[in-house]
Amino acid sequence: MSSTTTFALLANGTSLPWAELPVWPAAAFVHATAAELQRGARLCAWFGVPDANGTILVAVLAFDSDNTLAAGRSEPISGGYPALTLMHSQAHLFEREVWEQHGITPSGHPWLKPVRRTTGEAPVNGEFFRVNGPEIHEVAVGPVHAGIIEPGHFRFQCAGEEVLFLEIALGYQHRGVEEALMGGPHRATMSQLETVAGDTTVAHATAHATVQEALAGGEAPLRAQWLRAVALELERLANHTGDLGALANDVAFLPASAACGKIRGDFLNLTALICGNRFGRGLSRPGGCRHDLEPARLVQMQTRLNSALAEVEQAVGWFWDAASVRTRFENVGTVFAGQASEMGLVGPAARACGIVRDVRFDHPAGWHRFAQAPVAVWPGGDVFARARVRALEIQRSGTYLREQLAMPPEGELFTAPEPPAADTLAVALVEGWRGEVCHVALTDSLGKYRRYKIVDPSFHNWSGLALALRGTAISDFPICNKSFNLSYCGFDL
Repeated sequence: MSSTTTFALLANGTSLPWAELPVWPAAAFVHATAAELQRGARLCAWFGVPDANGTILVAVLAFDSDNTLAAGRSEPISGGYPALTLMHSQAHLFEREVWEQHGITPSGHPWLKPVRRTTGEAPVNGEFFRVNGPEIHEVAVGPVHAGIIEPGHFRFQCAGEEVLFLEIALGYQHRGVEEALMGGPHRATMSQLETVAGDTTVAHATAHATVQEALAGGEAPLRAQWLRAVALELERLANHTGDLGALANDVAFLPASAACGKIRGDFLNLTALICGNRFGRGLSRPGGCRHDLEPARLVQMQTRLNSALAEVEQAVGWFWDAASVRTRFENVGTVFAGQASEMGLVGPAARACGIVRDVRFDHPAGWHRFAQAPVAVWPGGDVFARARVRALEIQRSGTYLREQLAMPPEGELFTAPEPPAADTLAVALVEGWRGEVCHVALTDSLGKYRRYKIVDPSFHNWSGLALALRGTAISDFPICNKSFNLSYCGFDL
């Protein structure tokens, strides 16, 4: 399949002048976008840009098989436009968000309600979807949960123990990050981007740095690109290991739970060995990296990495050898490949449905143009498949890191970037540990941010969790939830 010629084409981590984006009337723009999605494109971002005459809709699409991105925009809209969701379900949250932020209505949208906005006394706590019937009962969970966890509300419609429908209401962690970025970059911009989702600091910081470099018409030195790739894989190792431990805990398999909790800390400490922060804050900056791995610490990194990888391999081996674990995971919380594709799922959630979808492979940028980790895919779409993909990615990230640390490139680590170009759109995709992190920056006539759009992988994948619960016992919600392990604050921004 060849890419579209009607949308403007660009590669990951590049930019193009705003004036070069094709412009359509609102209805024609929706139909043009729908046609490209029908041809196999994916919706990476759909957002509004305030304009003197209304709101301009912008679409960023991914043609994964062609390693190509595409972008287009509408004429200014006031009032409404025909809903894209009626043709492609993956647009449903994007259109609700645009309606909430800019007040333009996607006509015919089947479920138009706030995504983050306060309604009454609580965020997005309006009228919930209800299933009618004499034996139907409703279970409300959250927003305050047991343990140390962020707030989110889950509303179950059940027939006995079976979940017929789950509605997930978030917005309690809304901090106004995108609004705060307007007119930037500011002194606080980098700190704001590193805390979009704290457990995905490296991925969001890398995406932002790449966008800034693209706006300046350059890129970071090769050694900095290499170090960013190393940090991304360490972030993946730490979080996947922690997730497997948490899944083991949810089914009372304590040996793997205890071991993975400890090993997660070891991987986090390797990130701290690079930059002094266990979550990678302070490492990536536009123009390169602020810290390096000199030979002595590189050797220490290799030694400690090999030890941690050996330990996690043993702990995961215990995990898969236990029949009690497999029994609880298999055929539980299944999302079918067709559903995952229709809803636009990304990351391990998509790959556990047998979908080969990974930014490192489909849209390589930075160091991944020269060295790629194999894509880990597992069919089935259930809790077992999502856990299995994590285990495979631990193996492959470990192999990738061993190879990269054995042959580090030489050269400088930082080159001060030029000022961002005026009236320019830049796009960066990064494969974070949860999936695709998308940053889109649009500058004004002074080179300042006119709009900065962030799409965390959780924005795509919360709908997958809701689908996974249909027909599942409500008592299986904890392991289904943990098998996705999505971010509240990454969604809420």
